[in-house]
Amino acid sequence: MFSSVLLIGAISFVLLMFYANDVEKLVQNYPYFDEKTKSYQFTSVRPKSWISIDSIAKEVQWAIIVSEDWAFFEHEGLDLEQIKIAATESIKQEKFVRGASTITQQIIKNTILTSKKSLWRKFQEAILSYKIEQFLSKDKILEIYLNIIELGEDLYGVGPASFHYFGKHPSKLTAREGAFLAMLLPSPVKYSVSFKKKELTPFARGIVDSILIKMRQAKVYSKLDWLKNRKKFFSWEIISPEYRDSIYTVEKKYREENKLLLNSPEINKENRINESSDEEYLEYNVYE
Repeated sequence: MFSSVLLIGAISFVLLMFYANDVEKLVQNYPYFDEKTKSYQFTSVRPKSWISIDSIAKEVQWAIIVSEDWAFFEHEGLDLEQIKIAATESIKQEKFVRGASTITQQIIKNTILTSKKSLWRKFQEAILSYKIEQFLSKDKILEIYLNIIELGEDLYGVGPASFHYFGKHPSKLTAREGAFLAMLLPSPVKYSVSFKKKELTPFARGIVDSILIKMRQAKVYSKLDWLKNRKKFFSWEIISPEYRDSIYTVEKKYREENKLLLNSPEINKENRINESSDEEYLEYNVYE
């Protein structure tokens, strides 16, 4: 047991020494995706498309966080609970199912390591992610992530993505628009088909709505605000009459259930709104 701990410690030390320059680059420079080399590079000059964290709508930040790394502000680069769940799933299915990567780990994977799936790479990610978290604030880590993530074909960062999909600065995006960007992340080129067809696929619609629910559960806004966000369709979105009717049916049901509360001038959105199950509000065509 003691020898195993020493071995892991020795390997970790060697890794940190080997990647010391790369870690320093990430801490002191701006990473960006270079179209010529098709890889992430570093520059000491702030890229023109780079958006500071203070200029990105909180709704966008939280849409990404609840979708990609719910415990982002609690962990130090590694989400041990998610690692445990991922390991259990992998053992049950006898194959590497998912990596349970945190936002910090994804940055390390994209800018320093490779995308090749292996336990060795995950170990490298873990060590380097913990190291990065000692040097950078959570806001800085999130800023880096939001500026380098792929959000479409040859589209990197929330700045270019905001103008591409919605024609406006990321500081002006709504919660639903943030949820759309978060929905793209697992496979942005594939999932951006909704934008190309100007209509959300049933899958995309379900994911966007589930992200909005997670944001409400994280108390980013109230259930009433959630209902309002579901009505804020994208400017390019073609809405079927059935889906539009389903949304207004949900809101009507909610307002009838909370008529007295909603009419109260002293309404407290976080504590006084009926906190019945969110799932019941997904019964109306959300996943159909």
